[in-house]
Amino acid sequence: MKPPLLFITLVVLILIVPTATGRNEASGQSLDNFADRSELPRGAGLARAFPSDRGISGHSQVIFAEDFEDADYAGRWDEVRNDGGEVLSLVPDPMQDSRFGKLSLQVRADLQSNSGGGMTRWFESSDRLFIRWYVRFDPECDYVHHFCTLRANKGLSGGDRWSGFGGAGEKPLGDERFSTALEPWGNWRKFPPPGRWNFYSYWHEMKASPDGRHWGNSFLPDSQPDIPRGQWICCEMMLTHNTPGKQDGEQAFWIDGELRGHWKEIAWRTSPTLWANAFTLESYVTGSWTKQRFNIVQFDNLVIAKDYVGPTPTTAANE
Repeated sequence: MKPPLLFITLVVLILIVPTATGRNEASGQSLDNFADRSELPRGAGLARAFPSDRGISGHSQVIFAEDFEDADYAGRWDEVRNDGGEVLSLVPDPMQDSRFGKLSLQVRADLQSNSGGGMTRWFESSDRLFIRWYVRFDPECDYVHHFCTLRANKGLSGGDRWSGFGGAGEKPLGDERFSTALEPWGNWRKFPPPGRWNFYSYWHEMKASPDGRHWGNSFLPDSQPDIPRGQWICCEMMLTHNTPGKQDGEQAFWIDGELRGHWKEIAWRTSPTLWANAFTLESYVTGSWTKQRFNIVQFDNLVIAKDYVGPTPTTAANE
């Protein structure tokens, strides 16, 4: 029996999350944020040629794309968590934004009956991956416990496809798993909900927490604005696999085409057969910090690609 998708990723409330702003003493890695001097692109990407993302799935660098315009969208995902059929639904865009189609995916978490929901897609990986999606937090949305996660699994079939799931509080083996999630962080309610963007990452050289266990390390820019509610936000994350035995892995993220964070010299893996090959699009809440009963998040225009995607344009590019 396959393990349930969201429950196996449950992480208990922790008091301190090690951050990756500066030096990781556990691994000797330099984990400075290179965003202000990064060579990575900004602004428009391959999506510039696809107004409203129409036809983007046919681009040679695109691995998977989802616009949530079809009622059978779940059939394009490998694992779906929709407790009682009450969490996930397709709804009209309340903003009537011309960048999107008629519908978007709504995740409606009810603290009295579920922990939210989401979907996972396994795919053939690449040395460098870019994953872009749009999200809109409802104006009343509270803090989110976990969000959208890229995981490395030993393989794409059988038990190997699950090696990257679970293991909360444990340091991964370098040939077993690693993961990184782009998610809001509330900083113990110091930031207004839903918080500010950061990476929450597990890998075999991660830094231990003060309790001696290995909770996800946070890659957090020194300064950035609070995440706004009630409007669409373009999120994009990048991961570069390291060469086993070398610290040449990277990760980066963009918000609305602005490069917020870029971290280098990460040894994600020790095995050349371990690849980031599963992406979970989800909004997962618990009562640890979330006090609002209903918490609604919408998603649209997801693209997994081998090149920088960039924001969705509303009109064809001139170039």
